[in-house]
Amino acid sequence: MSAKRFVDRLNRLSAGNEVLISAGAGVLIILIAWISTWIATGLPVSLRGFLALHTDYPAIWFADLIPFLMVFITYKLTRHRKEDLEVFNSEIAERDFSREKNVRFAREIGEGNLETQYKLDEGDTLGESLMLMRNNLLANREKESEQNWIAKGKDMVSNILRMHNKIENLSYQVIVNLIRYIRAIQGALYLYDEDREILINVATYAYNRKKFVNQEFRIGQGLIGQCAYERDIIYRTEIPDDYITISSGILGDQKPRSILIVPLISDEKLQGIIEIASLEGEIPDITLKFMRELGEIIARTIFNLRVNQKTERLLLEAQKMTQELKENEEQLRQSAEEMRATQEELQKSNEKLEAQILEVENAQKRLHSLLENASEIIFIYDHNMVMKYVSPSVTKITGYTQSEMMKGKDIDRLTRRGETDLRTMFTELLQNPKEPRSIQYTFMKKDGQKVFIETTGRNLLNDPAIDGIIFNSQDITTRKRAEKEERMKSKMQSLSENSLDMIIRLSTSGQFFYANPVIEDYIGINPKDIMNKSINEINLSEGLFNYFETTIKQVKSSPKKMNSELTLPLMMGEKMSERIMSIDAIPEFNENELETVLFVGHDITEAKRIAREIQDKNKKIEDSINYAERIQKAILPDNKLIREYLPKSFIYYKPRDVVSGDFPWFVSRNDIIHIAAVDCTGHGVPGAMLSFVGYFLLNNIVGLETDLNAAQVIDKLHESVRFTLKQNREGADARDGMDIAFCKISLKKHELHFAGAHRPLYLLRKGELIEHKGDRKAIGGIPLGKKPEENFTNHAIGLQKGDRIFFFSDGITDQLGGPEKKKYSPARVKELI
Repeated sequence: MSAKRFVDRLNRLSAGNEVLISAGAGVLIILIAWISTWIATGLPVSLRGFLALHTDYPAIWFADLIPFLMVFITYKLTRHRKEDLEVFNSEIAERDFSREKNVRFAREIGEGNLETQYKLDEGDTLGESLMLMRNNLLANREKESEQNWIAKGKDMVSNILRMHNKIENLSYQVIVNLIRYIRAIQGALYLYDEDREILINVATYAYNRKKFVNQEFRIGQGLIGQCAYERDIIYRTEIPDDYITISSGILGDQKPRSILIVPLISDEKLQGIIEIASLEGEIPDITLKFMRELGEIIARTIFNLRVNQKTERLLLEAQKMTQELKENEEQLRQSAEEMRATQEELQKSNEKLEAQILEVENAQKRLHSLLENASEIIFIYDHNMVMKYVSPSVTKITGYTQSEMMKGKDIDRLTRRGETDLRTMFTELLQNPKEPRSIQYTFMKKDGQKVFIETTGRNLLNDPAIDGIIFNSQDITTRKRAEKEERMKSKMQSLSENSLDMIIRLSTSGQFFYANPVIEDYIGINPKDIMNKSINEINLSEGLFNYFETTIKQVKSSPKKMNSELTLPLMMGEKMSERIMSIDAIPEFNENELETVLFVGHDITEAKRIAREIQDKNKKIEDSINYAERIQKAILPDNKLIREYLPKSFIYYKPRDVVSGDFPWFVSRNDIIHIAAVDCTGHGVPGAMLSFVGYFLLNNIVGLETDLNAAQVIDKLHESVRFTLKQNREGADARDGMDIAFCKISLKKHELHFAGAHRPLYLLRKGELIEHKGDRKAIGGIPLGKKPEENFTNHAIGLQKGDRIFFFSDGITDQLGGPEKKKYSPARVKELI
């Protein structure tokens, strides 16, 4: 029996009982009325008395109606209550049905079937709540689905961005996968060239095939240029077939029904434009949202790739510049060495000339001694009479250089007799190797002057140190002079006429006593034509005349050696050029009386030019380094920026050179702070160039992966430095790298992660100094054979109020000072903290 039927039976039984009870109560009331009336009236209890009772007392008739009235009233009340109960049961049934329907609906929602149909009854509050909950779950699921779709698309594009380091390959892969993912039909990517201020098409994709279209747009030109100008998304659906004025880069085989153009902007700078076309009448809002969010990611990656390419180019240029600087330094060093040797030789020549001139005026015996010790030329020939060596003294004696003599000037400038005698002597030396041979012959010098040469030959073919026939040749011209005057002239010629220096002897009154041939290049007059003439009688340049006149007066008033620089005109072939001369004025005495002034002028034009070149190159190098300093200062974090996140912080940064290999680094992402002190190998320009590598690599690592701890960040930095410097290749010899103290600080969690390469972190907490040591290995460097490397250690530190944290490069601890020039040392840093 059902509960409803049971309740109905109970209701029927209860209604019958109530009528019977009501009827019994009415009868009881009649009996009481009758009995009380009989007792009061004294009528007999009989039929006659009953009839008399109703006759004498009509009100008894109303008492007789009471049972009927009570039954009627009870029946009516019972019927009304039954109707109310039926309504109540109907409502209960409806509520049970609604409850069961809501339970089924809730079960469907609980099982995830949110698409089930549900008819909402009027006044069903629970159903309304379930419907609202179902709609919210549907909205959340749709929103979550959209977010998952956007996140999946971002991950897809991010993977592509990480896989490629060439902008061209990256651009094509991005546009292809993006078109397929959003189910468009065409796409193009344009990069912005800041130098030319145009947008260049680098990747185009249409109808599942690669379509290379060489297009360029200026800012403001067409939809592409308009998007670049406004720096906002352009979304077009009104594209009629006959509207051909739209300058879209992808209108090709079939015109689209909707076009979406998205600007790629990073740090408020335009990097490029993405153009998407679809055959659908409208592009979904989720696709618009996805493209907005994706534009910044692609723009940041393109910016980083451009920065990396620029950094790589700058690194190559810096390496090339460094190599050129080394070569220039070596060349300058050699030039300086040659200048020093030339100056020393000139000084020795001057000293020797002074001594020889004084000694010529003494005795013939001293002159003979000087002639015996005169310089000689050493020749070495092989057995075929081919010259193997000639001593450098050949230039001073003959005027020819070593290379000219090696090319045959030793034979070309001889007379026939001299050549015959020389070959005969060579043959005799080969036949009789133990006996030396000597000959004399005439040699024509480079300036056309004939000199007498005496040559002594020895066969040293068996001597491993010589392995040839050696000729010792001496200029014996002075022995051929008969007179003292001729000997003096010959001596002067041997010392000065073959010299490239200008040599002049003037009396204290300005009369020419001697001038070597070089003077003709400066005044245009043969030295023979000016002998015994005064400087007033010769057409000298105003500068040279004033110099002679002023210098003679100064030497007469203060007889000591004087040096001056003078610019003189010089005939170079058919052209006149100015030459800078360094002229020494040397007083000459005879019996302690000033007799003449010897002027020895040395051409220092080339030395001056080299000095100017050195100065110019030094300035260019200094300018380059200063420019590098500006670049380095521009990318380094500013103290004001760091204090915005860490108000009670400081940085002490003082490069030893103009640019530095040590640098601070700082990046903030939401409530996460990354900060480091980096020490690169080397100082100055090399260290600064390596600092650029470390700076941009850290930016890329932290920018792409934000969930890494401190040790994982510098592990990736370690690999990236080796890859960038090609240290992971076989045969690599670049051991450059860097030390680092790296911190990752979570402001929300009050937690610090630290990892170090040769650098520690000091934590001062409640008066106690705690040291967290870094790993004993550097960032970068050549891998050590097959020995596996361990990863860097991550130190997790919970931060407390009042904590103070210090980290630094070795620039502080290795600073030298004090009378003993000792290092400052880590111990003193700890004591200071």
